[in-house]
Amino acid sequence: MSGAVSEWSRGDRAKAAAQLMVGWVALLWLLEAVDVVSGHALDSLGIIPREPSELIDIVPAAFIHFGFAHVAANSVPLLVFGFLAALGGIRRFAVVCALIIVADGLGVWLLSPAHTNTAGASGLIFGLFGFLLIGGFVERRPLGIVVGLLIGAVWGGSILFGLAPTQSGVSWQAHLIGLVAGVGAAFAFRRGPTPRASLTAV
Repeated sequence: MSGAVSEWSRGDRAKAAAQLMVGWVALLWLLEAVDVVSGHALDSLGIIPREPSELIDIVPAAFIHFGFAHVAANSVPLLVFGFLAALGGIRRFAVVCALIIVADGLGVWLLSPAHTNTAGASGLIFGLFGFLLIGGFVERRPLGIVVGLLIGAVWGGSILFGLAPTQSGVSWQAHLIGLVAGVGAAFAFRRGPTPRASLTAV
């Protein structure tokens, strides 16, 4: 009986994580459609460094993109990383995302070149990558370690490429700060190792 309840609980968690991330990505596409229809009025919600008035945009900037190609490039990794991270609990996931978004936005505001406008979900994506990459090792959870190794093998090259400061029009600063914030979140919100089930004779 207890095994059936556990399986149902995991199934519900996976369903909730999937629904959350599909809705999140759908929101990004909807916002970009609104941006296009409004003549790119939402682009002003990006972060312009060291302008005090821009501090209010550090959270909205993570949801705004510069064209549908930009949204498309971020959709799959956000969907995958977000789903995997949300399997650990929706509330914990929300706090991790908030930390990454705020830290990344503040870092961009402080460190990005003057007169640039930075927006997009890639800082969060890099943060979730860092969170998942080392989370299993930090928590000593075998499944988490396997997940970290798998995403490292599949996306590690793309992540390293995104950190290179040679790409025109790409904020490597946002990528690097997001990655560091995600690693920090893995330590800040770590859980204990999975307890071994006790044996009970009946």
